[in-house]
Amino acid sequence: MTQNSTEILRYTAFSSDPDGGNPAGVVLDASGLDDAAMLGIAAELGYSESAFLTAPPEGLGGQTGRAYTLRFFSPKAEVSFCGHATVATSVALAEHAGGPGDYLFATPAGTVPVTVAEVNGALRATLSSVEPQVKPVDDADLTEALAALDWPAADLDPALPPRIAFAGASHLVIAAGTRERLADLSYDFDRLEALMRRLNLTTLQLVYRASESVFHVRDPFPVGGVVEDPATGAAAAAFGAYARELGLAKEEAVLTLHQGEDMGRPGELTVTLRAGDPRVHVSGTAVPISA
Repeated sequence: MTQNSTEILRYTAFSSDPDGGNPAGVVLDASGLDDAAMLGIAAELGYSESAFLTAPPEGLGGQTGRAYTLRFFSPKAEVSFCGHATVATSVALAEHAGGPGDYLFATPAGTVPVTVAEVNGALRATLSSVEPQVKPVDDADLTEALAALDWPAADLDPALPPRIAFAGASHLVIAAGTRERLADLSYDFDRLEALMRRLNLTTLQLVYRASESVFHVRDPFPVGGVVEDPATGAAAAAFGAYARELGLAKEEAVLTLHQGEDMGRPGELTVTLRAGDPRVHVSGTAVPISA
């Protein structure tokens, strides 16, 4: 199907500065596009992901008019869930269609509720992840990941052991022992991509703990055809589950993740954990950007 007449919006998520955060393409009406056309748009834009809205599955959201099917494409393939594109889409909907309020998205990973609210004059979206999971990583797979990164095992933080965390997509969490180690990222693209495809990983969530509740993070994304993702909402949700599972955060906690600094695109992601709620909540702003 054709993409020539499709309106494509461009937003950056997790920043109020158009030069910060993570850009995403947003198509609010993708009903006339097939998979090839959506992939073509994502590839042409070249962002880590772009988002495409169509009508919701029958029965989702009742008569609210705020329920949609939401799909995500990187320049190379469809992905199951993308947090920054969800935030961008939600803010775009609030600005172009329904205004602030509650939205409901049927994604390949499951149903994701989002609330958009005006905070200090800016629109801010909070997504609620699908139910997360955290599991160990095999020693051999971790060794291969570190070899691809060219990170010696001695450079890791022993207080934050590696795990594979899932909250709509799977991410391998590896903690650097110093901020300098995190800043020095030059990896073997093909080698890491091969490992990630074998393990069905979307990104590596590389982290440095600056304080009890503040982290700096970086996310290599070779499986999407992108060296590094500037701000990764899905990985932030997975990291929230990781922090809770390992007892790094209290039952009720708000974590701040700084991402994109080393790329010159700083962004801020807020991760909220709530007592008795298995989901992880990720919040951030989004603003339009020029082509």
